[in-house]
Amino acid sequence: MRDFKQIARRTGRIALQVLAVAFLTSVAWVLLYRWVSPPATWLMLDRRAHAPVGKGYHGIREDNRRIQYSFKSLAEVSPQLPLALVAAEDQRFLLHHGFDGDALLKAAKSNLSGSKQLRGGSTITQQVAKNVFLWQGRSYVRKAAEAYFTLLIELLWDKRRIMEMYLNVAEMGDCIFGAEAASQAYFGKAAARLNPAEAALLAGVLPNPLRFRASNPGPVARAKQRRVLRRMRALRGTDYVRELMEQE
Repeated sequence: MRDFKQIARRTGRIALQVLAVAFLTSVAWVLLYRWVSPPATWLMLDRRAHAPVGKGYHGIREDNRRIQYSFKSLAEVSPQLPLALVAAEDQRFLLHHGFDGDALLKAAKSNLSGSKQLRGGSTITQQVAKNVFLWQGRSYVRKAAEAYFTLLIELLWDKRRIMEMYLNVAEMGDCIFGAEAASQAYFGKAAARLNPAEAALLAGVLPNPLRFRASNPGPVARAKQRRVLRRMRALRGTDYVRELMEQE
């Protein structure tokens, strides 16, 4: 019995030490990315190694799967793009602390009602946590890790850095990541020169950039673009969006 208790205590100490190391490592990782741009993400590495497979995907490269990715500061992109991303993805971005309860409730009601189009309730911060720090997939473990990193990001970064990270690492086409790479690939110009319509198009295809094309948009992508433009006009004069668009 004494040997069993000793083993249990030793196992408990080891488990606590592992948890402490994991916690400190994750905090250091998130703190580092507050000032340093990620050299790559897990999704970039996966896309580099394997072409995505899915019904209705467009622009998939079978060869030359080199990742296009160029990190730009928020001051180096058009202010129309952050506005478009807020309008398309998370209109309460500057008002919540990582989780939007209203959006989650609406998504749950829509999905439980039997809607053919599944609706998500993820905030921009949650998407940054998923895109930057986690692997792809659907599991309770990954969702728990996403919630954990979302809390860390909101605690250790400001909203400008969260938006800056999001618009740089979001997948915007096969092997195309971030606003600068997408702007060069689809419009032949720097992200700093995006106009409202172009920014709205990029933001509108983000839920599935492999299915909705920014380079040759179909009717669904155009409808999303128009919807984002309407929201941009409604949000443009609000104080919290003006705060996000201020350039340092």
